[in-house]
Parts: sequence; C-alpha cells; structure tokens
Amino acid sequence: MVDIQNLSKCFKVENEDLWAIKNVSMHINKGEIFGIIGLSGAGKSTLIRCLNRLEEPTEGRIIIDGTDITLLDKKELRAKRKNMGMIFQHFNLLMQKTTYENIALPLELAGENKREIESRVNSLLKYVGLEDKRNAYPSQLSGGQKQRVAIARALANNPKILLSDEATSALDPQTTKSILDLLSRIRDEFGLTIIMITHQIEVVKDICDRVAIMENGEIVEINTVEELFKRPRSKTARAFINSLRSDIQEEFIKPAELKGHIVRLSFWGDIVKKPVVSQMIKRFDISVNILSGNISQLMSTNAGHLIIELTGSDEEIRKAIDYLKAHDVDVEVM
Repeated sequence: MVDIQNLSKCFKVENEDLWAIKNVSMHINKGEIFGIIGLSGAGKSTLIRCLNRLEEPTEGRIIIDGTDITLLDKKELRAKRKNMGMIFQHFNLLMQKTTYENIALPLELAGENKREIESRVNSLLKYVGLEDKRNAYPSQLSGGQKQRVAIARALANNPKILLSDEATSALDPQTTKSILDLLSRIRDEFGLTIIMITHQIEVVKDICDRVAIMENGEIVEINTVEELFKRPRSKTARAFINSLRSDIQEEFIKPAELKGHIVRLSFWGDIVKKPVVSQMIKRFDISVNILSGNISQLMSTNAGHLIIELTGSDEEIRKAIDYLKAHDVDVEVM
C-alpha cells in the first residue's frame, strides 16, 4: 500500500544543513493502523507531511498503490491527494465557515455538484454524530467536536489513506478515547489505511496494529504493538513503555538499595488472569516484595506488568524464575 524508501528531508538553517529525516524506509499494509511515535523533534510530523508532499523530500521515494508520488507534477499530485485525507492537532478548520461548509469545502474544490455535496456532507455529519451542529461555527464547538468535523472533512473525497498528525494530543483522555474509537470504526467499515503520528504511547496501545519508533530523524524500531510491549529493542521504546507499566517510574527503583533480586514480569493474554505468582510463592522458599505493577489493554489482548523483589537462596530464586518462564511469563532480571 505505502512503501517509503530511503526517505530524507533536509532544511537549510542559517546556511547549515538540518536533516529532519534520515534514510527512512518502511512498508505500511493496506487497511493497517500504523503508528509512528517519538519525542518532540524526532521528525514525525516532517515525515507525515512528506507522505502527501506538503513537505518536499530531499531524497528517497514514496510509493503509494504502485505510484511514486515524488515523480508527480502538480496536476498529478492534486489528483493523487484526493486519495489521502489528513487531520491535524489543532483541527485546521476555517473559523468563518460552519460545520457543513468546512466539510463541504474539499468537495467544492473537487468540482462536485451541489446535490452530491449535500448528500455526502449530510451522510458524514450523521456518521461522526454532528447532525445537530450542522450550522455551528468552530468557536461554538468543543475540541472533540472540532476534531470530528476535521475527520468528516478528511473523509469527504472517499480517501484510501488517512494521515493523522497528533490528532488527539490537544484532547482530554475521555475525548481522545472517543476519537480513537471513531478512527477504529472508520478503518473497520471503510477499509482505510491510517497512519498516525503521536507522542502518546497510550494511543499506540489502544488503536495501532504496528508501530515505528523515531529518534533524531531515524527509525530505530518497527514492530507489532504486542511485540513492542513484550520485547522493546530500542531505548526510546523502553522509555515509552515503562511510562505505562507502572505509576512508579523505574528510575526510582534502585537495585543497589534493595537486598534481593529485582525482576520485571510481563504477562500476556489469559496468563494475566491466572495466579502464577501466588503459586510460585507457595512452591518455593522465597519472599516476594511487589514494587510496582499494572494491567492494561492492548487492542484485543491483556497486558500485565509487575516489578518484584525476590529474596532467598540463589538456587530457590533460579527455580522460581524457571517456573515463571515455564508458565509463559516474560522475565527480565534488572
């Protein structure tokens, strides 16, 4: 669906080259919700703006449905962009236009007739739950309502791809969930490919199929969300995941100040519901001190994390760890 090959973007800043994206390559499947996460300044927004050439790449290829869009002239690019909708952090609505008029705008620019525009806009208003806000102006809408207008506008031309640039970062948690639920429904019902730029690991956890980790303009890791949480390979990925694993940040757990062995346990799927740890305590001559832990939802599966201190003989601790591993618990000695 989307192939990005050796993509780079360089900006000139005071006669110096600033490489915002460096040799990025990835493949995004049709119908996939693909997340791109990184800290501020990692190059995420520049990357997504290159995908529809709002930013012109310096090097590399962007192949969408077999067409390298870096080779298109302006007329060809305008036609290709009809297959790509985009939503933004600050909505980018026209303040002087009503909800209806904002959604209708891309249809008017595409030369659709008035009857077709009215039918399509009314359908989209119903779909995003804003029929009663048809004549409201952006200043009269909440943040979540503004983003629903922006999503409806992005869907107006029946795109195949939806680009989302920090679309939930300005919203409260409850509104974020409602927008993510809407995007998930759009993917399921319309078969859209959604590419999501975010710095929120919660967004990745709740909606994405796969995710790329960006750091200093480079992709340092690409994985399924489940595998990312199970076995993060990059330092940036571990930092994001650790922020979710517990309310106690790991830097406050100092093994040198504790007497026992510090162990991180990760549970997946039905294992979360089984009393594996309590059975381990009964079976082996060890003591367990729970330092932190939580349970969260990853798309269609459960994920549980514990950080514990084990005290006892080295032999009993080894047997206890082997017991956990035999019962499908991921164990990492810190």
